[in-house]
Amino acid sequence: MASPLDLQQQEQLDALKSFWARFGTLITWVLIAVLGGLAAWSAFDWYKRSQAVEAAAMLDALERAAVANDAARVAQAFTDLREQYPRTAHAAKGGLVAARVLLEPQRDAARAALQWVADQGRIAELREVARLRLAGVLLDDGQAEAALRVLDTVAAPAFAALVADRRGDALLLLGRRDEARAAYQAALAAMSPELDYRQLVEAKLVALGGAPMPVTAGPAAAAAGAAR
Repeated sequence: MASPLDLQQQEQLDALKSFWARFGTLITWVLIAVLGGLAAWSAFDWYKRSQAVEAAAMLDALERAAVANDAARVAQAFTDLREQYPRTAHAAKGGLVAARVLLEPQRDAARAALQWVADQGRIAELREVARLRLAGVLLDDGQAEAALRVLDTVAAPAFAALVADRRGDALLLLGRRDEARAAYQAALAAMSPELDYRQLVEAKLVALGGAPMPVTAGPAAAAAGAAR
């Protein structure tokens, strides 16, 4: 005769069998989905790290070509970086470096690099820097209206002083002197008193018949140099 302990164990075993018969398939699929998700995440994480390492190596090659002032190698390196790793921060950084080197020998390529970073760069600050530099290139080319349109897309408060200064340059080029004077005044109001660039903006303002603004510490102190 079975003991009470044997009967209790048999009941537990029967209950477990019944439970597994009802839910075993579901549990199996849930485990497969969870384990599959973990495996996919692990593979994706490895892929991202691999992409970052490869993109960093290509950026290093681009920067070495830039140091050598080899415009052809710089252009090719940026093209490869942009096409193969467009979603990395390295591609945006490479675009800024390429634009600097290509500005004189391949001006259209430099503008295209800046436009790409402005539109597709993965880091917001680099997109803003690209827009400011692109506006500067457009101004040098006498395209004031186009420069104003680009400046309208720069929203970061840290770049307010530079945006206002370049807006003043564009307005002056268009003959809108009063608006240019107001833009330079806005630039000075937002600019750090320690920034040497302030003297150039003051000179522009004085040339238009305006008085230098009182020296106050603006929020755009650190950003102005980055976009030059």
